[in-house]
Amino acid sequence: MKVAINALQTPSGAASGAGAKGTAMNPSSSLRQRWRGSRNLLPALLFLGLFFFAPLIGLLLRGVLEPVPGLGNYEQLFANSAYARVLFNTFSVAGLVTLFSVLLGFPLAWAITLVPRGWGRWLLNIVLLSMWTSLLARTYSWLVLLQASGVINKALMAMGIIDQPLEMVHNLTGVVIGMSYIMIPFIVLPLQATMQAIDPMVLQAGAICGASPWSNFFKVFLPLCRSGLFSGALMVFVMSLGYYVTPALLGGAQNMMLPEFIVQQVQSFLNWGLASAAAALLIAITLVLFYFYLKLQPESPVGNSNAR
Repeated sequence: MKVAINALQTPSGAASGAGAKGTAMNPSSSLRQRWRGSRNLLPALLFLGLFFFAPLIGLLLRGVLEPVPGLGNYEQLFANSAYARVLFNTFSVAGLVTLFSVLLGFPLAWAITLVPRGWGRWLLNIVLLSMWTSLLARTYSWLVLLQASGVINKALMAMGIIDQPLEMVHNLTGVVIGMSYIMIPFIVLPLQATMQAIDPMVLQAGAICGASPWSNFFKVFLPLCRSGLFSGALMVFVMSLGYYVTPALLGGAQNMMLPEFIVQQVQSFLNWGLASAAAALLIAITLVLFYFYLKLQPESPVGNSNAR
């Protein structure tokens, strides 16, 4: 009987040993398979290295090597009052554009979500059409509308609201108006997708529990829109930091932003070191904001909610 039992146990033991051996071999074989698959990425990595990382590294090196090695360009960028004013203008314009884009884009996204599906599709198509129109054409359109003899000033004077034309171009007002109009679609699209995904039964449950319309909006609906609102606002802010065409056409010398400053240093003064330092600062700010975006997003791989 013992012999029969041993005979029955021996194959299973051998099989389990073979399985353990096969399991031990799996990690190395999976690594080899991954390495074989990663070879397909070499052309893309080579392309990125030659046309993206190499110029970026050259830009960063110029900021610390020209005209003399050191951090003099960065020190000059923060110590000079005129350059500090450029940094202040950049952040103030980006903040104002983000604020007005959210204030105008939120009700528009809400309207697209609430109206019947056919009308909502038309509204969304209008938003997309404005987004696909040439940036230069849209900026020149606002230049025509906002100038002293433009349609807006003439309409305001005809209605008796103003006695003389308002100065709305070549200043901060024109830059904020033009950039807010351009940035609204980048708020509407993520917000509308977030609002569309909200279950209406959640709002009905809040109303059944006794919440007033305002309480239902601020305590139920608005927190559910937080992810789309935050991602859209951050996208608009980061894009506004690096915008060049609209501030250059609608702004003035007193409202120069960092991209205009970089172009001026390269084209007019041939000061590549200071321009490279300003560009590196803009890249660093963008990366920091993107990191905080990933950190605050609950579904992000680096978010706090995924920490174990």
